[in-house]
Amino acid sequence: MATAEDPEKKAEIDQPLLERHKKPVCLIVLGMAGSGKTTFVQQLTGLLHMKKKAPYVINLDPACREVPYPVNIDIRDTVNYKEVMKQYSLGPNGGIVTSLNLFATKFDQVIKLIEKKSENTEIAIFDTPGQIEVFTWSASGSIISETLGALFPTVVVYVIDTVRSVSPVTFMSNMLYACSILYKLRLPFIIVMNKIDVVSHKFALEWMKDFEMFEEAVERDKSHHANLSRSLSLTLDEFYKDITTVGFSAVTGEGFEEFLAAVDAAVVEYETEYCPEHDRLLKLQAEARTKDKDRQKKKFQHDFDNDVQAQSVSSATSEILLRNRAIGGESSSDDEEHEGRPGDDDDEEDRVGQKSFHNFLEEQKKKQQSKSNKPS
Repeated sequence: MATAEDPEKKAEIDQPLLERHKKPVCLIVLGMAGSGKTTFVQQLTGLLHMKKKAPYVINLDPACREVPYPVNIDIRDTVNYKEVMKQYSLGPNGGIVTSLNLFATKFDQVIKLIEKKSENTEIAIFDTPGQIEVFTWSASGSIISETLGALFPTVVVYVIDTVRSVSPVTFMSNMLYACSILYKLRLPFIIVMNKIDVVSHKFALEWMKDFEMFEEAVERDKSHHANLSRSLSLTLDEFYKDITTVGFSAVTGEGFEEFLAAVDAAVVEYETEYCPEHDRLLKLQAEARTKDKDRQKKKFQHDFDNDVQAQSVSSATSEILLRNRAIGGESSSDDEEHEGRPGDDDDEEDRVGQKSFHNFLEEQKKKQQSKSNKPS
């Protein structure tokens, strides 16, 4: 039975959720070269401006010549891609990776700028390089995605070329890459089947729902990759059940509302699944650090006690050895008195030398007197 305190408790539980919803939703847009990723960002930005919901746009591609949409932050203003290639003697992909790494060192400033726009911006869009592996599997890509996921509701948008995906082998390749990105970034994930103004994406939805229909398409493909694609489709069956897929046309804007609805659902997923998991992992990391500190402290104390004990044993052994005369130690009080006067032997030698010299002088004096007493 409900009580009067239940609404208050529910409000307390939902408070962090409401606070997070006040922050802009960050969309990390990924896609293969030629998938229409940049055109998708251009169309999405324009449609959001038309709805009076201007997004905050960040370009993370240092190698692009021009950006066909208004950007708030451009990596090219911070890093000169060609100079990086020249200075570090790098190729195109190496230059992009290094440029992203340099930009990632200043990413805290990007976070501050996004936070300043939180009141007036609902969506922040991050357009990544066309070389998808450069962002997905680089250290800078992990830093950017993990930082955004920890501070803002973050959704990964993977853009696929629908026209090329008509081939079952190409479709399976895209799905495998989508699966790898999902498990690498571990963020809410949306697959956008782009270019539906040319080819409808319904065939892809049917392949994802019905394995038999995909198998029929594979049988029409006589390449040696067909059997592998058939086996992988069974493996990805669970992946298909939990993934969100929408169609979109970067030319006409078709599918825009469906995409926004998918983003809203992804934000709910972020709040209900990602955030608790993230907090749990942070707690585990904190506990691991505490245990490691305790272990190091105990090890230090143990080593310190062993050193103190070893020093005490060494001191006792040295004292015993110093008492042994055979190795130059002190053995008796007579030796102590004798060794306490190291200059006695030298004084004795001096006295003997002085007496000998005095006797020599006396002998010479007597010889002179005897000579003087002789008659001439």
